[in-house]
Amino acid sequence: MPAWNNRWKWLVSDPATWRDEAWLLLDPLVKVVLAPLLLLLPGRGLRVYGLWSKKLLDPTAASRLAGQVSHLQRTRNLAADSQAAEMRRIERDLHDGTQARLVAIGMTLGAVEQLVESDPKAAKALLAKARDASSETLTELRRVIRGIHPPVLAERGLADAVRALAMDSPLDVTVEVNLPHRPEAPVEAAVYFAVSELLSNAARHGDARTAAVDISTNGANLRVTVTDDGMGGADPAKGSGLTGIERRLAAFDGVLAVHSPPGGPTTVSMELPKVLPTSWTGASSRMPRWKTATVVLLWATAWCPTFPQGIVAGIFKIFGIEEKTWFLALHLPEPWQWPTITGMILVGVLMHVMAIRIPASHDRDKFMAEASPTKPWC
Repeated sequence: MPAWNNRWKWLVSDPATWRDEAWLLLDPLVKVVLAPLLLLLPGRGLRVYGLWSKKLLDPTAASRLAGQVSHLQRTRNLAADSQAAEMRRIERDLHDGTQARLVAIGMTLGAVEQLVESDPKAAKALLAKARDASSETLTELRRVIRGIHPPVLAERGLADAVRALAMDSPLDVTVEVNLPHRPEAPVEAAVYFAVSELLSNAARHGDARTAAVDISTNGANLRVTVTDDGMGGADPAKGSGLTGIERRLAAFDGVLAVHSPPGGPTTVSMELPKVLPTSWTGASSRMPRWKTATVVLLWATAWCPTFPQGIVAGIFKIFGIEEKTWFLALHLPEPWQWPTITGMILVGVLMHVMAIRIPASHDRDKFMAEASPTKPWC
């Protein structure tokens, strides 16, 4: 009973419940009203009916916000898990590789110190071994550093870093990059390590000989496609490196699609949405001319019903000023004056709202980024 009671309270207090009830109650009437339009102009009628249903049945703002918060929590947990796994990998590489080699070099130098007087020839041989071991240690340390953030990526950008990967790969890799400018460093790192993992998988597990990497833009989205001629059968559910790539891309709301039939070829597509600045993506945010003209007309005329014909006429009416001038409401019979004044104010407010709403609905991201309480039309 307590669980049922809590669920009932949640159901009654949820605004979406009442919106659903209103839709169920009014939908038959709306269909009857729209019946002529549906018969004469079916396309337009269905569009109007869809707008009506969308208005009431769309998720509420609170529901969308709750979904975004839940998604951000999952993304944060995935990013934290990926970072922890990366730190453990770096620690393991340093402990099992570099640290062990440095200990061995220290022991070798200790042996040299004991043999330098009694057996100089053996001491020289041990010194040569220590020199070779130090060179191998430096090479391994550089490999670990490249695994954290490759210097070529920081210095020359994503395009050249991926080309360097292609040259180091045992596969015959072709690279096509179409990026007008460099993305942000975290985005570059995520794409670089994802491509590196895919090329490694193709060489080690896919028995591939050739591969192709294509990096391009789709508006503000960054799209990466890696194709190889391996034996196929790649499946993220099998615990391969594809799962790690998914976790890495999740921090940017990225998606990964794998097409790998048995026998190949394997195509992996990755898309990171809205990670590129719209200033150089080629995506034009300029409104069509008719929308621009409508907004200009609304701003140019909305003041008239709002202030002179609405607010000012209301002030004249309240204080009993006999001067009617050009105020429409004051020339009407007494019972119609206040409804006309109220209607004028509502029309003016609606025109202001539409003048703000049209640019906002055209490019919501830009509007949310640039608008402010003092400049809501930006």
